[in-house]
Amino acid sequence: MSEPRANLAALVGSRLCHDLISPIGAIQNGLELIALSGPADTSPEMALIQESCESAAARIRFFRVAFGLAGPQQMMGRREIMSTLTALGKGGKLRTDWMPQDDLPRIEVQLAFLAYLCCETALPAGGTVRFDRDAAGWALSASGPRLTVDQPLWDHLNGSAALEEPPANRVHFALLAILAEAAGHKLFATLRDDTILLKIA
Repeated sequence: MSEPRANLAALVGSRLCHDLISPIGAIQNGLELIALSGPADTSPEMALIQESCESAAARIRFFRVAFGLAGPQQMMGRREIMSTLTALGKGGKLRTDWMPQDDLPRIEVQLAFLAYLCCETALPAGGTVRFDRDAAGWALSASGPRLTVDQPLWDHLNGSAALEEPPANRVHFALLAILAEAAGHKLFATLRDDTILLKIA
């Protein structure tokens, strides 16, 4: 995937997330109004609707950053980053530790979020992803009870294997490599028995 095609894909991602977040937000507001209009509905069906709606909204907020188009001057506040990751992990098996204290360029957060998706792919049983950042760039450490590794994908991040047409559920590997290169970064992935170390330098 060339950079112009990646930008077009990012625009499509931004459009989809923008159009989907409004109706999902409306559903959430409707559920809140139902809760305020009378005795609380504690049925399993209503709980499932609420949880599913919250999960969808959180995922779309995250995808808007990970797959949307990030302008060169756009910044993202730490509070927004933290709330996005907190909502994403609610009720899930994968926990995040976001260590940077400063607001960051949106493109840098985008790279970190795409790297998170790569780690998530390899941790089907859950675990923890820690984000660290210094003058050298990003360092992500992901660990869990079980790693499921599709080696060619990680070889692609390390620059030792081509990835011409990734499956749809693995497109984040291709996009991370393209956007990192466009931003002047290099990727270094190391996989151990239960840990992934991913650097964006």
